[in-house]
Amino acid sequence: MDQLKSHLFGSSAPPSWLASLQTFAESIYTNPLNLLLLLTVIYVVLPLVRPSSPESSRWTPTLAEARSHLAAPSDRYTYLPPNHPDTVEWTKYTPRTLAVFDGTGDDQDGSRILLAINRKVFDVTKGKNFYGPGGPYGNFAGRDASRGMAKQSFDLDMLTPLDKPIDKLEDLTASEVKNMKEWEGHFTGKYGIVGELIDESEV
Repeated sequence: MDQLKSHLFGSSAPPSWLASLQTFAESIYTNPLNLLLLLTVIYVVLPLVRPSSPESSRWTPTLAEARSHLAAPSDRYTYLPPNHPDTVEWTKYTPRTLAVFDGTGDDQDGSRILLAINRKVFDVTKGKNFYGPGGPYGNFAGRDASRGMAKQSFDLDMLTPLDKPIDKLEDLTASEVKNMKEWEGHFTGKYGIVGELIDESEV
């Protein structure tokens, strides 16, 4: 090593990096355990700094690959729906316009079931067995269900008449407000929010 340094640098002092490299090499030579540690570090770090192959770095498949169950590896997309989901237009509903969506109509819109909680309008059509005609919560279809959810009651007297302003819920207890908020959170996680409930005067 000394002869190599003399050949490369003559009488001048070798650069500091070479001195560090020499110290490092000597530590490996004198203690083989250091070599094992070095190999372990290289094994762990190399995959992090090595460039990925073009194939492995392409996260998003082509349309044909996404639609093919066989072509895509198991760690990528294995299913693409045949059609784009229906888009929903955000709508402001009044109690009267909301009441139409009680699941009793024959056309596409009439068979939809909407209900409101805390001024948010949810599309609960996929839960028609519960919220549709004849369902245990069918009274709430097309209506503001806030008071009923707050009081855990499904009676008709929980509903505000359509010709009256939206229930302000000012007489609810803290516990009842908590009930309503929990139901609101449940519906937010399970059903789509498609609009908001407003008074006739806000139109």
